[in-house]
Amino acid sequence: MTLLVLASSSPRRKEILERAGLSFKVRPSNIDESFLKGESISQYLNRITKLKAHSVKLQEKEKIVLSADTIVTLGDDIIGKPKDSKDAFNTLQRLSGRTHSVFTAYNIINFDSGKEKKKICKTDVTFHSLSKEEISTYIDTEEPFGKAGSYAIQGVGCTLVEKICGCYYNVVGLPISSVMKDLIEISESFEWIPIKSI
Repeated sequence: MTLLVLASSSPRRKEILERAGLSFKVRPSNIDESFLKGESISQYLNRITKLKAHSVKLQEKEKIVLSADTIVTLGDDIIGKPKDSKDAFNTLQRLSGRTHSVFTAYNIINFDSGKEKKKICKTDVTFHSLSKEEISTYIDTEEPFGKAGSYAIQGVGCTLVEKICGCYYNVVGLPISSVMKDLIEISESFEWIPIKSI
């Protein structure tokens, strides 16, 4: 069986793959994720995910690498991870009552055959109108820190969301349905045998 390697340190991506019943190894990449001058979001995501995949050193029998990256945008602005509580508060105020977009790109490379699959998935997320007290209470949970957009839809942050249009797991960090289809297609030797049911 071809061994899958996840080139990401994201606990959310790891959990999604585990929930899908996949057996895999985690080997985080270590690359510079800065934007290049004049680079579009799609160009950035495609470049970064490819760099992540190629930066991983494979061991024997490891043939397929999956990498991913997620970006949150509001209009033309990229909403990154909050620097502190004030930054998180300002971000959530901006997102309050509005629709923002979450883009997750992934790259799957079969280093044995040279085949490659890459895709960028988009999900629109709408927040209901948030009061200052609601925002402050949410920040007190410390959940916004380390999260693009200053929230986690899979956690307490679900209470901020009025609706989504697109894949829920894309917002969490990995559009698993799309990933599974490409994993199966990219390698005839790849077998999906759920290791357990969660």
